[in-house]
Amino acid sequence: MTDASIIELYFSRSEEAIAGTKAQYGRLVRHIIAGILKSTQDVEECENDTYLCVWNTIPPNHPHSLKAYLAVIARNMALKRYEYLHAEKRNAEFSVSFEELAECICDNAQDAQHSDSELRDTINGFLKTLKADHRRVFLLRYWQGCSIEEIMQQCGFSKSKTESMLFRTRHKLRKYLTERGYRK
Repeated sequence: MTDASIIELYFSRSEEAIAGTKAQYGRLVRHIIAGILKSTQDVEECENDTYLCVWNTIPPNHPHSLKAYLAVIARNMALKRYEYLHAEKRNAEFSVSFEELAECICDNAQDAQHSDSELRDTINGFLKTLKADHRRVFLLRYWQGCSIEEIMQQCGFSKSKTESMLFRTRHKLRKYLTERGYRK
């Protein structure tokens, strides 16, 4: 089933749309969510919430890439669920990855000079400048919330190489953002 046919099923409000989405992209959605949430029950619940959100947003939205659309929704749903589950206690590994990245992003984050979409486009531009393996490690850590150990397993790098790649990439991101006026 193609993305266009799945989207058409959403527009016709056919329940087959969800089944087609799950068959086509279920593994991706679960992988993204499982990178943030560790409990199987939470992953399943969040996956179902993702499909419900897609059902409620198509129409009126008509995504150009169903895969990317699902990935963003799955990630956002998992982050919301994570925040809910950890309101009082924090998962140290996931919190550390956000703290690492927060140091690179705007030190004037409250400044309304740049919109969220401008920052997103700037970071996407930065990612395009990276070598494929650096980009993959960066996205595994900061987009999917993988631990250093998980990245080492997936990429076949040593711990020191993985940490070094992340450190250097954060440094490059900080410089990239400074040159574009996001940092002072």
